[in-house]
Amino acid sequence: MVDQKRLILAIAISIAILLGFELLWNQPIREAERAQQAEIAALEAAEAEAAAARQRASGMSVAAQAPGQAGDGARLQGTTTPDLRVRIDSPGMVGSINLTGARLDYVELRNFRETVDPESPRVRILFGRDTPTPHFAQFGWLAEPGVRAPDVTTQWQTSSTVLGTGRPVTLSWENGAGLRFEIVLSVDEYFLFTVEQRVINSSAEPVTLRPWGRIRREHTPVTAGNYILHEGLVGVFGGRLTEQTYSSAREAAEKANGISFRHEGRGGWGGFTDKYWLTALIPDQTRSIDFAFRVLPENGQNRFQIDFLGEAKEIRTGLSDISRNHFFAGAKQVTLLDRYSAMLGAEGLDKAIDWGWFYFLTRPFFSALHWLHEITGNYGVAILIFTFFLKLLFFPLANKSYKSMGKMKLLAPQMAELKEKFKDDPQKMQQEMMAMYKREKVNPVSGCLPIIIQIPVFFALYKVLFVTIEMRHAPFFGWIQDLSAQDPTNIFTLFGLIPWDPTILPVVGPFLHLGIWPLLMGVTMYFQQKLNPAPPDPVQAKVFQFMPIIFTFMLGTFPAGLVIYWTWNNLLSITQQWVMMKRVAAQPAAAKT
Repeated sequence: MVDQKRLILAIAISIAILLGFELLWNQPIREAERAQQAEIAALEAAEAEAAAARQRASGMSVAAQAPGQAGDGARLQGTTTPDLRVRIDSPGMVGSINLTGARLDYVELRNFRETVDPESPRVRILFGRDTPTPHFAQFGWLAEPGVRAPDVTTQWQTSSTVLGTGRPVTLSWENGAGLRFEIVLSVDEYFLFTVEQRVINSSAEPVTLRPWGRIRREHTPVTAGNYILHEGLVGVFGGRLTEQTYSSAREAAEKANGISFRHEGRGGWGGFTDKYWLTALIPDQTRSIDFAFRVLPENGQNRFQIDFLGEAKEIRTGLSDISRNHFFAGAKQVTLLDRYSAMLGAEGLDKAIDWGWFYFLTRPFFSALHWLHEITGNYGVAILIFTFFLKLLFFPLANKSYKSMGKMKLLAPQMAELKEKFKDDPQKMQQEMMAMYKREKVNPVSGCLPIIIQIPVFFALYKVLFVTIEMRHAPFFGWIQDLSAQDPTNIFTLFGLIPWDPTILPVVGPFLHLGIWPLLMGVTMYFQQKLNPAPPDPVQAKVFQFMPIIFTFMLGTFPAGLVIYWTWNNLLSITQQWVMMKRVAAQPAAAKT
């Protein structure tokens, strides 16, 4: 009766673990994804409405006036129309710059789509103030009292209607008192803008100016909201990583007059990080700057801003000054961030990717997978090869464990005799069993060793699959077209034969998605468990029988790449364990001979 109660309690705990995992982990991620899709739809609708409004106002075609299209620069020179733009057209991005305030507020990435569908919309990084989610960058000057400098309403003139790789654009404005301000913008073939801020003093008096740059996000973005991924404000200053979520930045700013973080010194960078995308200010690393993270409430809306203020410079009559800074707006590709980090001397740009506590594992794991991908052309195959080499690396340790488990199986009859002999004296039975383990040189907990080793490897690989954009939309074979997403097949729809979505059902719906790979993982886990010696406690043995089922449902919504890793690792472990146990089982017979 007691055993039955313990078994029922164990089953209840297992179900609670499964429910807790679903409610606290998977559900927030799914809700964030749905909210992001709704946000994308709202943005597309807003863009369409804005284009229609421009058409009605100007009589021009929608195509000619859409931001980022050729028509945006058609009436640039010599006019003051507020929405005049310079088109951005490079191998890595398309978009436009608003000449009102010199705002970089429209950037789409050429080679990244919202979904695996090649016809889906491009990923958009920057948004203008006429959209529901403004997100833009600006550069300017802070002037001493009495000196007129350009502001966010200034109408800039341009040297060209198109900014492209190898085709810089110069924005210029004169204050009417002998000062000419210029912003020279260049863009490389990927995601990096170079911003030269020039001031030419033709007045009769010296002036003192301080260059600045800022990124503003005038809304609170939808985030996944789980501890494994940081989304929000990020930067590296003095070699130290600084991370703030939008909520923590707001709380910190309330206590410090709107500033949630501040750094004064040489070098550093800061920006806004999403799961795969980054906008970051990278000022001249050889000069001292004043960096700040700010939260500016306005009309009930929190406006987040990251900005830097350069050193004050006196510009004498007849002289000029140049400040060179950089702005990143694009995908967090590891090799590209490393390249920019070395090129600009900006330490830790790769830390815009949330590698987590296991950085010492996640970063080398990614490097190994990326190298194998360069050879094989497939990240799924890279995962299989990588797992095989991990098994070789841990072979001596696992070998010892499997030998011990093999001996435990051989000792099963003796253990049964001891249980029967001392069934009324549990303490004596435990002493006799420990004496037997010592005599036979067997470690009863050695079977846990492979699992303990696998836990940090599992989390590190999960982190790599979850946060690196290289895994996003990376195909394997067959139906797996995105290693970072869950297996799209589902046994509860008979793999597509039944046209319904069982996951929308209340309560049980989230558990009704089991693809082919999670099922294969569950089967391999079951067979691996059969090779292990059964726990001495019958209740524990019954609980262990539920583990493959629980893990199958848990991994049903995990990235397919991780499930492939786990399944392949199980197969390798089964092979290794079966061979070792066969050898151990043959040893007593050889000894008798």
